[in-house]
Amino acid sequence: MTSGAAEKQALARIPAQDVVEHLIREMTLEEKLAQLVGVWVNASTDGDSVAPLQNHMAGDSRTWDEVIAKGLGQITRMYGTVPLEPSEGARRLAAAQEQIVAASRFGIPAQVHEECLAGLAAWKATAFPVPLAWGATFNPELVRLMASRIGRSMRSLGVHQGLAPVLDVVRDLRWGRVEETIGEDPYLVGTVATAYVQGLESTGIVATLKHFVGYSASRAGRNHAPVSMGPRELADVMLPPFEMAIRHGAPRSVMHAYTDVDGVPAAANRALLTGLLREEWGFTGTVVADYFGVAFLDVTHGVAGDSGDAAALALTAGVDVELPTVNCFGGPLLAKVREGVVDQTTVDEALRRVLRQKAELGLLSPDFRAEPPALSGPVDLDPAEDREVARELAAQSLVLLSNRSFKGQPALPLAPSGPVAVVGPLADDPFAMLGCYSFDAHVGASHPDVPMGISVPSVAAVAAGRYDSVAVSVTGNCESATGEQIADACAAAASADTCVIVVGDNAGLFGRGTSGEGNDAAGLQLPGDQHEMLDRILAVCGETGTRSVIVVLSGRPYALGDFVDRADAIVQGFFPGEEGAAAVWDVLTGVVNPSGKLPVSVPRSPGGQPGTYLHSKLAGATEVSALDPSPLFAFGHGLSYTTFDLSDHRCSAPTMSTEGTLTLSCRVTNTGSLPGAEIVQLYLEDPVGEVVRPVRELIGYARVELDAGASAVVEFEVHADRTSFTGLDLERVVTPGLVKLHVGTSSSHYAATHEVILDGVRRVVGFDRQMLTPARVRMD
Repeated sequence: MTSGAAEKQALARIPAQDVVEHLIREMTLEEKLAQLVGVWVNASTDGDSVAPLQNHMAGDSRTWDEVIAKGLGQITRMYGTVPLEPSEGARRLAAAQEQIVAASRFGIPAQVHEECLAGLAAWKATAFPVPLAWGATFNPELVRLMASRIGRSMRSLGVHQGLAPVLDVVRDLRWGRVEETIGEDPYLVGTVATAYVQGLESTGIVATLKHFVGYSASRAGRNHAPVSMGPRELADVMLPPFEMAIRHGAPRSVMHAYTDVDGVPAAANRALLTGLLREEWGFTGTVVADYFGVAFLDVTHGVAGDSGDAAALALTAGVDVELPTVNCFGGPLLAKVREGVVDQTTVDEALRRVLRQKAELGLLSPDFRAEPPALSGPVDLDPAEDREVARELAAQSLVLLSNRSFKGQPALPLAPSGPVAVVGPLADDPFAMLGCYSFDAHVGASHPDVPMGISVPSVAAVAAGRYDSVAVSVTGNCESATGEQIADACAAAASADTCVIVVGDNAGLFGRGTSGEGNDAAGLQLPGDQHEMLDRILAVCGETGTRSVIVVLSGRPYALGDFVDRADAIVQGFFPGEEGAAAVWDVLTGVVNPSGKLPVSVPRSPGGQPGTYLHSKLAGATEVSALDPSPLFAFGHGLSYTTFDLSDHRCSAPTMSTEGTLTLSCRVTNTGSLPGAEIVQLYLEDPVGEVVRPVRELIGYARVELDAGASAVVEFEVHADRTSFTGLDLERVVTPGLVKLHVGTSSSHYAATHEVILDGVRRVVGFDRQMLTPARVRMD
């Protein structure tokens, strides 16, 4: 019997609860470090990249046998790096795991991770709407269901960890990764992200919160740029979604951010990754590096002299696993430990967290099987059940921004007959539905000879199946259109009863699109020639009496102030996924009554509003500045084909102690002729604070679905903790005094305001505070 086989037999005889400590005692330093790294088997080092600086960072001159000789912590994106038949990927993964188990002394399989931000990022897997669309639904339950469907697919393929969700709160709409976020409000982000975590973790997949923390607040909205943010804004805007998800979602992993905040990179911030996350919040899972983030401490941040220094900084700060491949936690870290720069107990702390997670996943079990369940039968990563969820999510995410009168009636919904023109750069483009982290935009775009693995119909293609007469005119792409193309679109508009103009973004990576990672915008005007195109087409529609409907399919909101009074209707969608075009026509024709609400404000002018609704008085419109940053459509705005009335507003008491609870209620009535859904929103205003406070902030919401004429009562249970903020002494506090609680249907439309006096002493609260505002809907 070989020594390796003997080790494995001995390991199998040790009680499960003692295996981790036994391994830590018995492993050599090289074996320990091998568990703290991933390897990117299929990574390219030339051509298009799917990670920043990939071409410079992903190379590894070692053979596969050399890589796995001492064991291996993680396998990076076996399915999500190149177009690969799922069954073939499963076979390759099984073979790799068998080799890893056989090669190393203790036979520990690798943990496998994949991206899953808009569905599993694998060829032929369902492309769900992007996170910004999740936010627009204000429906955590539906997001939880979607995440559970994604988790089932991942589990069937032998994947253990998903790199999602993103909990960054939008601070500048020009940032390219706005599409990956859930919105510009911490409470919305936190509640929806928590539901995603719960759904993914319910299937046994490790959810990974990212990017911890502050990444979305970079200067000028530039990717990886420094973050100029004080500790109060960080604590009140950026940290709450992570706190909520950890407290109520129980994720098992966190990914550090790329950026530095006030000069300290997240990957080297021990106060953040150990002091706050682990010691104060009690997080017991693993902290993984964003791709190449450890090496960036040397390469881009300049706080490390070389890769060894970078490894020492990151490990000491609290980073457990270097992803996606070995740059620093291999030989460079080995040298630092042997030199005495890094204590081996620090290695053991990270290893303990990694091995405990592997034990939870069954990777330390003697019964581990390398073959993923998918190998036992047909592999279908895009089943009908997933498409149904994708369709529902897409439909609920579409926001009806405006709906003007056209010939005496609302412009929408459209009649099911009559000549229709579908024009614009995205009229017949399936990629208009897909976000940057969908497989076909993220990876497939670099493989033009490989067909899309799923059916993603365009807006024009769906129209052709619903209308007898459809004229289609594609005006170039999102970034350029010729005069002839625009003239053709104008002619198509003039010949139709209705012209649907599809504008927005194409998602891509690092300059290969107008939205997505690395595609930051200088301003908020529609990309390329789309502004001129809309001007000309709307002018023709006005002259010919053609009904004009603008459909925006984008990864960020764009300034629409020049068009809102000229277009008959505007619908906003945020990369609604493979079922998005069908959902668009369901909404346009009234098959679905729109219920989406804006998770981000829509600006009036291209340069007037790089910020968000969550601002102080001086950040809004004032007499001391000629620039009005007020949005065209506010956070939380969204119209319906029916009407709702909020009445019978009640507050259980005019006062509440600084540690008490009160109940707010109102009756919601569908006063129109169609069934529909309204999102009742609860906002907090703190008129006089010990520090500058936002004009308003969302603290609760409830989705209410009602038949025509039906009513329901919504009750919000508001704890005094929900008024807390970071005070002068940088502690989170509840303070006595007047607060106003606004009940309404957007951040700019209130149906009622309740003034409440908080009575009692100034009270410090922490991670154990009440973070949620429970909402109950009771049908009348």
